[in-house]
Amino acid sequence: MPRLRLPVFALLLTATACGGPAGQRKDTTPVVVSAIGSDALLVDPGTTALDTAQAVALAATAQGLVRFDRTGQIEPALAERWAVFDDARSYIFRLGEATWPDGQPVTAGEIVRVLRRAVAANTKSRLAPYLAVIDEIVEMTPQVIEVRLKSPRPDLLNLFAQPEMAVFRGRNFAGSGPFRIVAGKRDGLLLRPAEEPGEGPRAAPTPQEYVRLRGERAAAAIARFRAGASDLVLGGSLADWPIIEAAGIAPENVRLDSALGLFGLAMLHREGFLSTPQNRAAIAMAFDRSAITKAIAPDWSAAETILPAQMDSAAPPAPGSWMTVAPDQRRALARQRVREWQAVHPGPVEITLALPSGAGATLLWGHLASALIAVGLTPHRVGLGDPRADLALVDDVAPYDSGRWYLANACRACSEDTATLIAAARDAPDLYNRTHRIAEADAMLASDVAFIPLAQPLRWSIVALRLSNWQGNARAWHPLNHLRKQ
Repeated sequence: MPRLRLPVFALLLTATACGGPAGQRKDTTPVVVSAIGSDALLVDPGTTALDTAQAVALAATAQGLVRFDRTGQIEPALAERWAVFDDARSYIFRLGEATWPDGQPVTAGEIVRVLRRAVAANTKSRLAPYLAVIDEIVEMTPQVIEVRLKSPRPDLLNLFAQPEMAVFRGRNFAGSGPFRIVAGKRDGLLLRPAEEPGEGPRAAPTPQEYVRLRGERAAAAIARFRAGASDLVLGGSLADWPIIEAAGIAPENVRLDSALGLFGLAMLHREGFLSTPQNRAAIAMAFDRSAITKAIAPDWSAAETILPAQMDSAAPPAPGSWMTVAPDQRRALARQRVREWQAVHPGPVEITLALPSGAGATLLWGHLASALIAVGLTPHRVGLGDPRADLALVDDVAPYDSGRWYLANACRACSEDTATLIAAARDAPDLYNRTHRIAEADAMLASDVAFIPLAQPLRWSIVALRLSNWQGNARAWHPLNHLRKQ
């Protein structure tokens, strides 16, 4: 099928006209996957910030020491087992057998070189700030690698399972699997399962074991699925959520992940109306989170705290100062604080929100703007990165299970004391100090109202019924080798 390049409206009309019943593709054909993102799938993660399509492609052809399974849990990859020592400052990995696409064995020395490069040079990666804890990666024996850390990190395996930490070589950035590239570039990548080292001759893969992976815009991906030309759309977010209904995708094909991360408004400065915690709390109180999420997607989870759970904090998630006010009284108090500000600073109180593009972001904007107008504020919308913005939407799935990731990403214009605590958690000499610094920073950030939580990230896939092994998870990550039952 030729690559779709029609305008969104035409794509949706085509999809609606050509669509058929859910799961109509035969189970004797290759699995066709559309991942939302660039059609340039093969890129160097050391120089490029990966989008969803590029991350899926890299993880399919090159694995790291460990990887995620279909539930978002750690499973062996290049390392067949591992152990943690010295209060989570030392990780010892014992390697299994693996081969490059040319059949040559993957060696410990090659793995060490690639991982050192990832840690040292991956400045554009979302992981860069969290990889700085790695002090040294050492080849201890031809089968054993040690990763030594400057500070304890019990959650390090989740970082090493990310696609940015894949081990690859060559211009195609191909690694040891779980898939090999058969053909690519003109119409995505055609992938076949990699041979298992030491298993001896095996029968040729059946057609349904192959995967055709494309990177494309959400509208094109949805239209392709609706037309019965693909089995799976990966990487959906709020931005493109309304297109699903417009395209008439059957509800049984639409799946939401129970994704954990940050979805809310970060303060970008502390001036004018945003100069006091009370005024920042007024903005937080303006929003009825459950009403907003249910109006957009009934199964979308609202959030009021920065941390979704206690995680590695010494205390439960800290409530914002505004959460002590009863929900039915919050907007009245917010209106009162706006009037008090206007009594001293006459004129409209303008608040500028930076949001991404897309129909879903526009839908969210309607709800946020209506709520701000209801408490007496005058909202404006700009794009992400616009210097005029007062607040910006943060919409990220957490790459690993640490409260420090949430706090560091929520702290855009937080107080100097809060930033100091977050840094102290990063550099804590032991787990006791780390957990207590995280708890203190969480409480301070919540009290200061420098970030306004709204929900958990909205992440969706469109899944054909033949892919019965697909499972939603907290990482919103779906490896191509776990889509079908083995």
